[in-house]
Amino acid sequence: MSGQIIPLDSLSRADTARTQRKSVRIKDQLVRDLDPPAKGNRIVYDDKISGFGVRITAAGKRSFILNYYFKGRERRITIGAYPEWTVLAARKRAEEYRLKIANGIDPLEEKQSAYAAPTMRELFKRYDEEYLPRLAPRTAADIRSMFAKIILPRLGAKKVSDVTFTDCEALHRFVSQDRPVRANRVHEVLRRSFNLAIRWGWVADNPAARVERNTEHKRARYLTQDEIGRLLDALDAHPQRTSCAAIKFMLLTGCRRGEALGARWDQFDPALRVWVKPAATTKQRREHRVPLSSIASGVLQERQAMLDALPQDNPLRLSGFVFAGDEGRALVDVKRTWAAVSKAAGLGATRMHDLRHTFASIAVSQGQSLPVIGAMLGHTQPQTTARYAHLFDDSLLNAAEMVGASISKRPS
Repeated sequence: MSGQIIPLDSLSRADTARTQRKSVRIKDQLVRDLDPPAKGNRIVYDDKISGFGVRITAAGKRSFILNYYFKGRERRITIGAYPEWTVLAARKRAEEYRLKIANGIDPLEEKQSAYAAPTMRELFKRYDEEYLPRLAPRTAADIRSMFAKIILPRLGAKKVSDVTFTDCEALHRFVSQDRPVRANRVHEVLRRSFNLAIRWGWVADNPAARVERNTEHKRARYLTQDEIGRLLDALDAHPQRTSCAAIKFMLLTGCRRGEALGARWDQFDPALRVWVKPAATTKQRREHRVPLSSIASGVLQERQAMLDALPQDNPLRLSGFVFAGDEGRALVDVKRTWAAVSKAAGLGATRMHDLRHTFASIAVSQGQSLPVIGAMLGHTQPQTTARYAHLFDDSLLNAAEMVGASISKRPS
């Protein structure tokens, strides 16, 4: 009966589904004064909220629970331990659970699903296994580095569904303090990972979608003919012949650094005039067929002649890489050589990637169209090649001058 006062000793009983439950108004004093059973646990139920009770174990630990039926099954969910949870707070949570049950939601199943929900570390694991293998090895390695050094140390333990816009914005702001451009790349990776999480059914929305990126100023440095001459002289004079040959090959083909360093002899035709880059080695993940100039082919011929002079069992001959180090493995990087030759040539703040821009600028000056330049560089999107459109200004200006002079010319 509601409001009935029941002595505490009368509540000392085993709690089973078959036992008729006695109820009493659960208050803080009652919870404090409960005597633990000799073994197991027992539950005192509330007389107001059906199924709401306090459980006490033989060790004296007290916690609030809610018993309920859902789709014909009796279920029990633990609300929280006393005294961390007060009676008032536990009663309020029990009422919330009862409202969910009335609306067809099982609070225990919801709680278990939340506990089992994937974390950001698990998101990265699946991202790494299913998505990164589709990317170029250098790109995949860079993304793994972003996760390992930046994303996971700050967000790794969070459930994917718990990551908020504020979390993503704070991460972007943190990286932006020292590396604003890098912060944008990290943000792109984070946004892409959440797009995949949406596809996998882990979340409904992308918390990184509305983060404002830092302003970036695209830099395009083109070497002049005089600078190119000085660079070639510096490359010829430098003792590191393999790395210098790789740099010269980049300049003569406009290829990316990773493509050059990973080039294998079986990617070239017998005459060394056509280079077929496998899809796995290109940024666009498509096979790229590149005709080579006679001068670019000459770089390969010099490398081939050098290898032919070595013993048959030499690691360089056995490696299969065009630009291999002494142990036969492909060169990983040529930063030191680049720093030395660019300094010797007086190029100032010039990046190795600027050799690719220089190749494109020379093609423009020779009258090649943007589609042709895009095909040589392996661009899949016209807008990527469009960055070089302004280089046509000089030739267009000359053409405009010729037309203007012709129009204004008067008969003598």
